[in-house]
Amino acid sequence: MTQTVADLRDLNFVLFEQLGIEKMAEDEKYADFNQKTFEMIIKEARNFGLKEILPTYAEGDKEGVKIVNGTVKPPECFRRPFKLFVEAEYTAMTEDPAVGGQGLPQVIAAAANEYLSGSNFSFAAYSMLGHGTGKMIELFGTEKQREMFLKNVYTGKWGGTMLLTEPDAGSDVGALTTTAKRNDDGTFSLTGNKIFITSGDHDLVENIIHPVLARIEGAPGGTKGISLFLVPKFWVNEDGSLGERNDIFCTSVEEKMGIHGSATCSMSLGASGNCKGVLLGDENKGMRVMFHMMNEARLGVGHQAFTHASTAYLYALKYARERIQGRSIENFMNHEAPSVAIIQHPDVRRMLLNMKAYVEGMRSFVHYTAACFDWKELAKNEEDKAKYDGLIEILTPILKTYNSGLGFDICVQAMQVYGGAGYTKDYPIEQLVRDCKIASIYEGTDGIQAMDLLARKMPAKEGQVFMGLIKEIQDIITKAKATKGLETLAEKLDEAVVKLQATSMELGKTAMSARFKTAFAHSVPFLFLMGDVVIAWLLLWRAVVAYEKLEAGAKKKDVAFYEGQLKNAEYFIKTIIPVTLGKMDAVALGCDAAIDISDEAFGEK
Repeated sequence: MTQTVADLRDLNFVLFEQLGIEKMAEDEKYADFNQKTFEMIIKEARNFGLKEILPTYAEGDKEGVKIVNGTVKPPECFRRPFKLFVEAEYTAMTEDPAVGGQGLPQVIAAAANEYLSGSNFSFAAYSMLGHGTGKMIELFGTEKQREMFLKNVYTGKWGGTMLLTEPDAGSDVGALTTTAKRNDDGTFSLTGNKIFITSGDHDLVENIIHPVLARIEGAPGGTKGISLFLVPKFWVNEDGSLGERNDIFCTSVEEKMGIHGSATCSMSLGASGNCKGVLLGDENKGMRVMFHMMNEARLGVGHQAFTHASTAYLYALKYARERIQGRSIENFMNHEAPSVAIIQHPDVRRMLLNMKAYVEGMRSFVHYTAACFDWKELAKNEEDKAKYDGLIEILTPILKTYNSGLGFDICVQAMQVYGGAGYTKDYPIEQLVRDCKIASIYEGTDGIQAMDLLARKMPAKEGQVFMGLIKEIQDIITKAKATKGLETLAEKLDEAVVKLQATSMELGKTAMSARFKTAFAHSVPFLFLMGDVVIAWLLLWRAVVAYEKLEAGAKKKDVAFYEGQLKNAEYFIKTIIPVTLGKMDAVALGCDAAIDISDEAFGEK
C-alpha cells in the first residue's frame, strides 16, 4: 500500500504558487516565519502523520471503542501517538504560544492537517473539538474562565466536546429539553440527555470540558432561549486542581458504519441530580456563541471529506499503475498481446483524471478558504476585511457540503478502480468509503447547509456577498482569456458564471414567492452547482499559474506536473461544466413535483 495521504508537490503548488502564502511572512504577525519554515512545518506534520498516525488507521477501525467499567476506551493503538501529538503542540497550531499554540496562519495549519487528520480522522477527532471549545472560551469566557480552562484545553491536556443534539432535537436545536437551574453560588444545575457526541468521554486526557446547550428555567422557547454552559467532567477547583467527578456520564457508545475509532457517545447530565456547570457568555445567547464552534467544525468536515478523497485517489492511482489486467484496447483482438496495467485502459484513465481534478480542486478550495481567514486578519482596511469576511460567509456552507458529497463520490470511484478487490477488507478503500460518508450528515446535513446558503448567504448585503465571489471568479477568467491556449476554457466558464447569476436570480424570486417551498426543494442542487463553478474557477486559476511556469521554462521534473494542471482544467470545464449548465436549467425551471406530490403517493405506509 502507498504510504501517503496527500500529494506534497500539489500542496506546495497551492500554497506558494497559486495563493502566495509566503507573503504573509512579510507582516509583523508572522515575521518569525518564511516559506522555508512553512515548508518545514508541513514536512514535519507529514512525517508525524505517516509514521505515527497512519499505522493506526486500520487497527483502530478493527479494535473500535469500548466501555470498560464505566470508562470509555479508545483504541489502544491511539495512546502513544496521542501523547506524542500533544507533546508536538499540534492541538492548537494557530493560537498564541502563550496559551499553548504555535502562532501559525490558518492556511498552514490546514496544510499540516492534510497529514495529521488526513492520516486517521478518528484519531484526530479526539483533539479537534478541544480547539473549538477553547476558542469559545477565549472569545466569550470571563477572565476567570480563560485562566482556569484555556491553556489546558488548547494544549490538549484537557479535551473538549460539543453537546447540542438530543433524541428529539437534532437539526431543530430549538426543541432541546435540557434544563439549567440557578444555584446560589452562581453555578447552574443541568439535567438532560445528549446524543451523537464526538469524543463525549474517553481516557486519553485527564479532564474534558463540555460546552452544553440548555435552557434556563423560565427562558423563552426556541433558539432565543438557549444558553451555553461549560460542564467539566471533573469539577475544577479555584486553584486549578481537579475536584469531584461531575454528574455527566456516557451511557453508551454508538456502533456506526464508519469512524469506528471515534467515541460517539450518548451523554446523561444530572441523572443523580448533581451536574454542575457555569454560564459561558450571556444568558439566552448560547447559539451565537456555539456558532463559532459550529462554523469551525463545518470547515473541518469539508477538510475531512477532502482528505479522505485525496487518500482514496492516491491509493487508486498506485493500484492502477501496478494491477496488470487485460490487453490494451488497440490489441484487444490479439490474444498473443501481453496484459497491461489497468491505467492504460481508457475508462480507468477517465476515472483517475476525474478524481485528480476534483481532489486538486478541493485542495485549492480548502486552502483558499483557510487563507481568507488569514487575509481578513492581516487586512489593513475595513473594505478588505469585509471582502474576506463575505467570502468566508458564502464559501463555508459550499465547502462543507460540496466537499462532503464529492469526497464520498471520489472514495466510491476509487473503489471502482480496484474492482472487486476494493470491496474487500484486504484494501483500505472500503474503510475510506465508510469513514467518509458521515461528512455529509453531521455538523448540518446538506439540506441545512443549502437552506443557509439560499436564505441567508445569497441575499446577504443585498447580494453583494455573492457578487464579491463572482468578482473573484471573473478576475481569473479575465487572466485566462489573455493566456494562450486557455481562451476557450475561460469563455466556457464565463458562460457558466453568467448562467449561475441568472439561475440564482430565478431561484431567489421563487424563494420570495408563494412557491417558496419549491425553491428550497432545489436548494441542494443549487449549492452543488455553485460548487462546480467554484472548482472550475480554482482549476482555471491553477492552469493560468501552470501556463506561466511552463512559459518561463519550468524545470524538467516539474513539466509533467504543470501539464497536469492544464489537463485538470480542460477536463473539468469541458466535461463537468456542460452537465452543470444543464442542471442550472433544471433548477431555474423549478419543478413543483416534490412539493405537490401527496404523502400517500410516495408509497405504501
